[in-house]
Amino acid sequence: MRVVIAHRALALLIAAGFVTEQLVYAARGVWSDEVNLPLQLSDAVTFVSIAALLRPDTPLLVELTYFWALSASLQAVITPDLNATFPDVLVFTYYATHAGAIAAACLLVFVERRYPRRGAVWRVYGITVAFAACAALGTVITGGNYMFLRRKPAHGSLLDAMGPWPLYILVAATFGLVLLLALAWLASTSASAAAAQDGGGDSGGCD
Repeated sequence: MRVVIAHRALALLIAAGFVTEQLVYAARGVWSDEVNLPLQLSDAVTFVSIAALLRPDTPLLVELTYFWALSASLQAVITPDLNATFPDVLVFTYYATHAGAIAAACLLVFVERRYPRRGAVWRVYGITVAFAACAALGTVITGGNYMFLRRKPAHGSLLDAMGPWPLYILVAATFGLVLLLALAWLASTSASAAAAQDGGGDSGGCD
């Protein structure tokens, strides 16, 4: 029962952060389809992490939350692309969604031991590429910069070290795959350690 309450509370926090952010942009008259459509990967993480918390027995949702949150959301927290400063409400909504997704990933995988299945990296990478294609279409239609496919973030990020456009997109795609493989190794190592601590058993795999 405590686990269910924790899941619902965290899901509510993430959802409240996303909805509040959209409402604040609308109330300030600055909501636009160039910026605020849910076509950033971190937006996808928001929806997926909520779904995974509410349906934790769906392995694909947990896998997407784990790999996306500990890559895209973690980078967003470390190098925030945010045109607001504390105590602006957008600071709170930004970290509620991004840090909330990270917390969800850690809770589901490392605390509850819902480890990614074998082949998870390639499933997640394929879905990521498909989402990036949707973001690219949205970027072309709206003139926006979803998933930073048109230009790099204004406030600096890892993309600054990956060369000019469009080279940085290819470098980022390669780096993303390497990062997913590293996260798969981390999950596999954690699963093996948990199995050893429990006295044996199949630790599974997520390569």
